[in-house]
Amino acid sequence: MARRRNTKKKDDETLVDLVEARDNVQDYFGQNQAKIIGIAAILALLIGGFFVYKFLIQEPKEKQAMEAMYWAEYQFSRDSFSNALENPGRGFEGFLDIIDNYGGTSASNLSKYYAGISYLNLGKYDAAVDYLESFSPKGSITPIMKYGALGDAYSELNDLDKALSSYKQAANTDVNDFLTPYYLHKYGLLCERQGNPSDALSAYNRIKKDFPNSSEGNTIDKYIVRVQ
Repeated sequence: MARRRNTKKKDDETLVDLVEARDNVQDYFGQNQAKIIGIAAILALLIGGFFVYKFLIQEPKEKQAMEAMYWAEYQFSRDSFSNALENPGRGFEGFLDIIDNYGGTSASNLSKYYAGISYLNLGKYDAAVDYLESFSPKGSITPIMKYGALGDAYSELNDLDKALSSYKQAANTDVNDFLTPYYLHKYGLLCERQGNPSDALSAYNRIKKDFPNSSEGNTIDKYIVRVQ
C-alpha cells in the first residue's frame, strides 16, 4: 500500500512538473511573441528568397550563359581567338561579354579561362595572366591547366620566378598522365635555365619513375644525363 502511495505521489509530481513546464513555455511565448514571429518571418523570407534566386534567377541565367558560349567556344576551337573574345558571330556574345553579363555563373567563370588562353595565343600576356588568375578551377584537370597556362604566360613576360612557381603548382596540384609530365618537363627546363640543376634533376627523375610511358618519359634520359 505504501508503494502504491509513493507511486501516486511521483505521478502527481510529474504531472505538476509538466503543467509548470507548459505554463512556462506559454508565458515565454506570450512575453516574446513579437520577437519569435519576427524571427520566423525573417527565416521564411531568407528560405523563400534562396529558392526564388536559385530557380527563377540563377538557373535561367546559367542556361542563357551556356547557350551564349556555344559560338565563342566554336571560334576558340578554330583558333579564331579575337572573334572568340569579342565577336563570335550570329549575334552571340564573346567570352568577354559573357564574363561581364553573367557574373556568378559557371559559364562566366569558365569564360575567364578561355579568355586567358585566347590572350596567351594572341601574345597579350598581361591580359592572359589577369584572366587566368581570376579563374576558379573545378575538378582535378582544370587546376593543372590553369597553373600550366600561367607558367607559360609568366615565361613570356620573363617573370621566371612566377613561371617556376606556376609550373610547380601545375605538376603538384593533381596527377594526370598527360599533363603532369608535360609541366614537370617545363619546370625542369626552366630550372636549368635558372641555374638550378638539382631541382631540374628531381623533376626529370619523377618523370622517369612515375610517367615512363609518357612522351616526356620516352626521352627523359638525355635530360637526366645532361644535368647529372
